[in-house]
Amino acid sequence: MIGTHQPKILAEFYKKVFDRKADWEDGGWYGWQVGTTNITIGEHSEVKGSSKEPQRILLNFETKEVKKEFDRIKKTDAKVVKEPYEPGEAKGMWIATFADPDGNYFQLMTPWESNN
Repeated sequence: MIGTHQPKILAEFYKKVFDRKADWEDGGWYGWQVGTTNITIGEHSEVKGSSKEPQRILLNFETKEVKKEFDRIKKTDAKVVKEPYEPGEAKGMWIATFADPDGNYFQLMTPWESNN
């Protein structure tokens, strides 16, 4: 759940990020099924203004097309925090970071492939 003081604005933003309308909407609450996870957005009485520590919790959205999705999302209202990059020795693994209208960070990441 992403608590916000502006649920409609955040829902419109994530509609662009997910490239589809919410799977459900009820009384100012919005929800998407994203992979095996549910993302819910709604008003929270204790949340005001922008995130003070946006890197504390990062939402990671896996995609094999990090660069392509980065370019698509960059055209929305998303603030680019970090352009796509390969972290350390993890060749072929890509990460890109954005901020939403509340300042929360989310990342696009190449799917984790376990050697197990």
